[in-house]
Amino acid sequence: MTVLQFGGGVLGDVPPRYWLAAAVFLLGAMLAYLVGLVNRRLLRRAGVPSTIEGTAFERMARELGTSTVAIVAQLSAYFVLAIAIVVALTVARIEYTAIFWSDLVQFVPKLFIAVLILIVGVVVGDKVELVVQERLSEVKLPDVNVIPLLAKYTVFYIATLIALSQVGLDVLALVALLCVYGLALIAFSVVAFWDMLRSAAAGVYLLLNEPYGIGDEVRLGEKRGIVQEVDLFVTHVESDEEEYIVPNSRVFKDGIVRVR
Repeated sequence: MTVLQFGGGVLGDVPPRYWLAAAVFLLGAMLAYLVGLVNRRLLRRAGVPSTIEGTAFERMARELGTSTVAIVAQLSAYFVLAIAIVVALTVARIEYTAIFWSDLVQFVPKLFIAVLILIVGVVVGDKVELVVQERLSEVKLPDVNVIPLLAKYTVFYIATLIALSQVGLDVLALVALLCVYGLALIAFSVVAFWDMLRSAAAGVYLLLNEPYGIGDEVRLGEKRGIVQEVDLFVTHVESDEEEYIVPNSRVFKDGIVRVR
């Protein structure tokens, strides 16, 4: 009987479990490729690329020659491949896999979810910053540009807390820090945006009572013009190719003379 030899070894003496382990690994690699491919198509059909367009994470991914959708799809493929490797090692009865099997099986899915949460948190935080910045683009008040950054990093921090809790880390101290951060944020907002809050309160009064409206000729101090717009924070007054943007808090404090 002839025995096939390769590299000094005898293939006929290889235990069947090794062949089965190799087959499991190959099957897992094929399944990982298919999962990545399907997830990429599903994310594209769901409109994810257009939704996250313009975010900092997407721009960074494009600079690296990839995209957020590709990263998430590859991450899911790597997850399936990692599971296939663990199963193949178990089938092959490698000694150390028996020791770490239970812990590894529990940790790999948690790690995958944690990384996915971080990616989603970064993307959502970037998108929140863009949305808030767009909504506040017409607000002509100081310190208003810091609001989008605060919203962005708040989302980042919450996503980090959830991700760390997924991998079993004690986040009690981080939760306490989040509470302190929230209180500090409230205090900072009151101090930094006191003028804006006063203007908003005055704007609510002006919008409800309408002491003047668009098209009225008014005088504020030595300035005189036609009211062009009244919003929650400011009043726009135009005169002789000049436009005055007057905070509503000043209007409420000093008053405007309506010229009849």
